[in-house]
Amino acid sequence: MRIEDFEDIIYEKEENGICTITINQPKRKNAMSHLTFLEIETVLADMEADKNARVLILTGCEKAKAFSSGGYFNFSYYSQLPQEVLEEFDLTDIAVKRLCMKFWSFSKPVLAAINGLAVGAGFTLPLAGADLIYMADNAWIGFYFVRRAIMAELASHFLLPFYIGFQKAKELLYFGKKITAQEALSLGLINQILPKDELLPFVREQALKLIPPKGPSLSIKLMKKTMHDYFKNILSDTLNLENEGLRYLITTRDFRESLKTLTTKKDPIFKGK
Repeated sequence: MRIEDFEDIIYEKEENGICTITINQPKRKNAMSHLTFLEIETVLADMEADKNARVLILTGCEKAKAFSSGGYFNFSYYSQLPQEVLEEFDLTDIAVKRLCMKFWSFSKPVLAAINGLAVGAGFTLPLAGADLIYMADNAWIGFYFVRRAIMAELASHFLLPFYIGFQKAKELLYFGKKITAQEALSLGLINQILPKDELLPFVREQALKLIPPKGPSLSIKLMKKTMHDYFKNILSDTLNLENEGLRYLITTRDFRESLKTLTTKKDPIFKGK
């Protein structure tokens, strides 16, 4: 995909080495489609090829009042896209394995600035892809997969227990927990909370500390590689299992029931079928 054809994100590169992805679909609260994921993949490839691109900041546009409301899987949307773009999609990759593994192997630091609600993939994406996560004090996270009778993606079934332990990870996922920024910090899911208007300036300051002349970028690159390499196969296996589970779950009666309640605004009545 060509950078000049981006629709879902804004990609900015600065002479100082900072690159920024801003998810830019305010009408759908920055919900991310397969196009969004493909555009992010394109950015990662572009940055790997550019020696001056040193660090990536990931955030959401202010108009959306959200970092991201999760996945956007409206298939009528795809009919509007050029055929050459559609050919780059893998619509069976519901767990977003391809992007997740590219993030895990990405050699440069990634900082997430969570500047609003982060629901579903809106948080599991930075959880898998970001080295450091900073959050606005009024932002919150929604682990709402169980409400849709599905399961999480982006290797969350490994990463969440790894970060916070099995018991707490199961509690968040089984009950569809909504958690505040303070709770996320207490759990160790994020690095720091900032007032919303201070968030992005602070994240930019942190980014500059990771690149020359303030930071030894080669040292940091090798630290990241050493920490990540051991877990690549575990992530890959977890993503395969998530894809297998998600492909099955979207065929179930409980999933269809959850979709109906999106319009009726009533609580779904699940039957375990």
